[in-house]
Amino acid sequence: MLNQDMRDIIRRAKKYGWVLEPEAKRMLSLAGIPVPDFRWVTTLPEALAAAEDIGYPVVAKIVSPSIVHKSEVNGVAVGLEDADALTDVFKGFSRLEGFAGVLIEPLVSGIELIIGAKIDYQFGPVILLGIGGTGVEIYQDTALRMAPLSDSDVSSMVESLMGAKLLKGYRGAEPIDMPALIRLVHHFSLLVMDLADCIDTIDLNPVKCTGTTCVVVDARIMLADDAIPIGLM
Repeated sequence: MLNQDMRDIIRRAKKYGWVLEPEAKRMLSLAGIPVPDFRWVTTLPEALAAAEDIGYPVVAKIVSPSIVHKSEVNGVAVGLEDADALTDVFKGFSRLEGFAGVLIEPLVSGIELIIGAKIDYQFGPVILLGIGGTGVEIYQDTALRMAPLSDSDVSSMVESLMGAKLLKGYRGAEPIDMPALIRLVHHFSLLVMDLADCIDTIDLNPVKCTGTTCVVVDARIMLADDAIPIGLM
């Protein structure tokens, strides 16, 4: 069930048609879905303080209601090692259209997955799980199920992937924390059910998994054009 903070996030996002990444990650966190420690800052001193607090190297991302696809405007800087590098990136981001701040978060490693949802107006919420990152459109290694998902549903989705071996420790590599992935997808499917009346799509890409955790590194929530759930008005 959506709490008041979640409802407020949707209200603020309606004027844009989508949820800004810091707000999307806040929504996920409230739903029990792991995200990196992050800061949404609007000034350079705040950015530098956030990076010191989180610890270098950091990732910086543009926050702008005018920019849905950050990579298309070089709006993501990965592996910034010091204050000088962050300063240069911040100054560049501040000149982009609709600048509303910068998201600062730690550099996260792991096997990349994609988790997504789309509202099919005939069948309802559909959940996607697959091998993710920048290669998702190339490999197209995904599985689909109707929400909500049980733990066994998620396990079945994983087993159906051609890249399932990568998740289980292929050629001596460390297997991912499968229970953490199952919990994440399960909680995500419940959130999608709660949001079904007001969203069009959700993309969590990448989700990075290691032997000890699975974390949503990037998130985009697109709202439906003409719907908002009862109780959000």
